[in-house]
Amino acid sequence: MPVIPRLLGGLAFAAGLLVAHGATFHVDPLRGDDAASGLSDVTAWRSLERARKVALSPGDRLLLIAGVRHRGSLQFDSLSGSADAPIIIGSYVRAGDNEQATAMIDGRNAAAAIRLRNCRQVRVENLVLTADGGTPQGEMRCGVLVEFDREGEYQGITLTRLLVKSVSFENPGHVRPEIDVKTPNGRARYGWGVRFIVDPAVKAVLRDIRVTDSVIERVDHTGLKFTAPADGIRDVSVENVRVSQTGGPGIQMSGVTGGRFARLSVDHSGSTSDTRNWGRGSGLWTWNTRDVVIERSRFTHANGPGDSAGVHIDYHCRNVVVQYNYSAHNAGGFCEILGDNHNCAYRYNISVNDGHRVKGREGAFQEGKLFWLSGYVGPGRKPTGPFNSYFYNNTLYVDATIEAKFTVAASAEGVLVANNIFHIVGRSRRVASDQSKAEQAETKTVPRAVVSHNLFLRTDTWPPGLGMSDPSPLVGDAAFLRPGGDHPADYLPGNRERVQDRGSVPTLLPGDTIGLTVGLAVTEDILGRPIRGAPDLGAIELP
Repeated sequence: MPVIPRLLGGLAFAAGLLVAHGATFHVDPLRGDDAASGLSDVTAWRSLERARKVALSPGDRLLLIAGVRHRGSLQFDSLSGSADAPIIIGSYVRAGDNEQATAMIDGRNAAAAIRLRNCRQVRVENLVLTADGGTPQGEMRCGVLVEFDREGEYQGITLTRLLVKSVSFENPGHVRPEIDVKTPNGRARYGWGVRFIVDPAVKAVLRDIRVTDSVIERVDHTGLKFTAPADGIRDVSVENVRVSQTGGPGIQMSGVTGGRFARLSVDHSGSTSDTRNWGRGSGLWTWNTRDVVIERSRFTHANGPGDSAGVHIDYHCRNVVVQYNYSAHNAGGFCEILGDNHNCAYRYNISVNDGHRVKGREGAFQEGKLFWLSGYVGPGRKPTGPFNSYFYNNTLYVDATIEAKFTVAASAEGVLVANNIFHIVGRSRRVASDQSKAEQAETKTVPRAVVSHNLFLRTDTWPPGLGMSDPSPLVGDAAFLRPGGDHPADYLPGNRERVQDRGSVPTLLPGDTIGLTVGLAVTEDILGRPIRGAPDLGAIELP
């Protein structure tokens, strides 16, 4: 973990900001005394229970001695820092000790290692957090739980330089119910990495959330989760976060408006490595979310009998843009856009061997799909949309061991598929949606569909029956540098004649007056190379 910011005369430089400090309280479980003042290293408190009782004010810091396991949890209600003097919870290093060390909170037996309720302007930093089983507490166990259940507007929660690991509700050896993985989010009690929750029963809004430079690994269910009613969480920034070996999705958001999720690495979501895990989950998925960009990230090895794409856009979303990402070996697929989604996009991404799952094999109840537009909006409801879906300048590679599967819902309206490279070595075919009988039974021409300037490996790469097709397809081998490789640069095309300047500048679909809130035009490719003249095909612009 990174070094804790050095103190300079009552001020600390952290993340490029000059932050004013108030009082500093210390906790040392080996040398501390709960009867002491806590105001210095030599008068540190001993327990987290004592630290929970302190009334923290703007600029105050609560610091835990590094290199030591602190047992218990920190729980605070209604903390209120300020923008220039946030309340800080973190680690401190005694003079002469290892400056790279951090404190660990072991929240075994607790509902969360750190729990903040109805707080404002709080920063949690430089900590290791774990909570592996113990006595049941409520319906879940978390590394960090940030919740809001009183009316009001809250802002300024920052989590940075954290390692959240080994969070489980049950004790080792517990086996989750087998049926649980077939339910939408599981019905058993699970451990979660980091959760933000806004209670839909109250008029609360959470703004200005930052999660940066952190690692989340080995949790029963979702690594990082945002849950709120529509627009209940606004202005979110998640950057440079690594999530791995989660039993559920890596990252999930509901009710988020406005956000950037960048430089993420999400690997092995839906993991079954622990019998307590849920065993299903996309690398990242959105629901009831709008104006969010997901970019410059890696999503790999998502697993599960349903969903489990690299990134999927669940229903009731608007203007969710998935761009500049590397997606590989995800069982559920690459592009998944569900019903009642408006103006969402996948562009300048690279997909490698996504959608390898086969329905009926190893418990799978959905086919893996490389490209999936679904009208699903919940059980028993009439399929609708998606509307105005933009899919352009993506590079898709599928080797001969995988049958590439496609689904386009009859309810879809407005689809742009342009400038993509579909390098599918084996077979391709259209499959049913797997979500509703209404979608499976009907095939029709997709209204307002534009399919053009795509490169297919063979004439049969794009399967019939999808309700839309390229009237003048380009056919040929893009001649990738290292097909099957694990880095974006491996998919640099060598066939200039077929790729360079063969694309079209994306324009609004017929009948769409909105496009994307970030704009249809881009200035660079997935490798950061500038786009000059007409776009090349695929995600990489040739030099």
